[in-house]
Amino acid sequence: MEKFVIKGGKPLKGKVKISGSKNASLPIIFASILTDSLRLSNVPDLRDVVTACNLLKEMEFDVSFDKGIVKVKRNEKIKTEAPYELVRTMRASILCLGPLLAKFGRARVSMPGGCAIGVRPVNLHLKALSKMGADIRIDHGYIDAEVDGKLKGTEITFDFPTVGGTENVLMAAVLAKGKTVIRNAAKEPEIVDLARALKSAGARIEGEGTDVIEVEGVDDLGEIDYRVMADRIEAGTFLAAVALAGGKVEVEDFPFEYLGAVIEKFEEAGLKIERKNQNTAVVEKTNRLKATNIVTQPYPGFPTDMQAQFMAAMCLAEGTSVITETIFENRFMHALELQRLGADLVIDGNTVVVNGVEKLIGAKVTATDLRASASLVIAGLAAENTTEVYRIYHLDRGYERLEKKLQSLGADIKREKSELPY
Repeated sequence: MEKFVIKGGKPLKGKVKISGSKNASLPIIFASILTDSLRLSNVPDLRDVVTACNLLKEMEFDVSFDKGIVKVKRNEKIKTEAPYELVRTMRASILCLGPLLAKFGRARVSMPGGCAIGVRPVNLHLKALSKMGADIRIDHGYIDAEVDGKLKGTEITFDFPTVGGTENVLMAAVLAKGKTVIRNAAKEPEIVDLARALKSAGARIEGEGTDVIEVEGVDDLGEIDYRVMADRIEAGTFLAAVALAGGKVEVEDFPFEYLGAVIEKFEEAGLKIERKNQNTAVVEKTNRLKATNIVTQPYPGFPTDMQAQFMAAMCLAEGTSVITETIFENRFMHALELQRLGADLVIDGNTVVVNGVEKLIGAKVTATDLRASASLVIAGLAAENTTEVYRIYHLDRGYERLEKKLQSLGADIKREKSELPY
């Protein structure tokens, strides 16, 4: 196992480029199941991407991943099973279910695993696919699904706007017979990116980015040749890094159009964010930030994936902030670790009250999930003395060479072997 060793107190200066989006890459990679071939560029080199590629290889697809490009080709004989050994490490593996059913009429997919940030049930996925004609059973930890003939277009209304459920049904619907209408659909930019990739191959989709998506099924899709959008959560994390460490950074490939709520809150707190050109942000901290409240919401609201990083920034803000989490019920585990660095936090149900302190002090902390690990790293950039962050394998699931990017901005951060057995 490895850890990060961070010596804080160094302002960030220079330029950094945002990688492609993990949360957009994964569903598009699984969309290759629907096609004969895929070429996807600007893909981040992450553990989850490698896992997705390995899962397709296990199904007998020809897969390569090199220098940010994923290529997938379908062989004559394909296995339609996603085994536990791979699926358990990544919840997004469930996204192969819809495409397998739509293309091959059957699928056996292990129940997913992933980060421990609360219950994320797949029942909405299964209920929707059943309504499209799939016969679904749960057997010894596996989802066994098959359809007689083709999936059938229908109206799907989600109980709440589930990102994964929307993506799974969207991919299933493009090869279904007839028209599918997805109501109360999630509106996240990554869903828009998936729809655009599918449409580039001949899918007939309207309404992506709204709460009603309409899909007219087609017989076949052509090749997907697409460039993934920039990672809006990585971009937001660099806003939080400057907010904590201070300095002035040019952030290239900055997805302005998808970060409205995050930009608004950081500017409300006093961070300067200027648009240098179409895709470059100049981020500067000139004074101590002011306490600012946030409530996480589905897109276009403040994203739950930025909650931990914003909380870390508020630890050093002047005044008292209230952080309210409405998406996941167990996403404050990082708060306990931030307290080890000297943060003044009070947890009350789905709310954390953050009383800003003058300084943070380095300590040993442990990451519990992907975004929690990011919050601890950026807090360490501002903490006095040395901070050691353990279990950084969580971070490697969602950030491409984060320590290298921070080093290029002047941060004193090193990856070292962990002396702890976890």
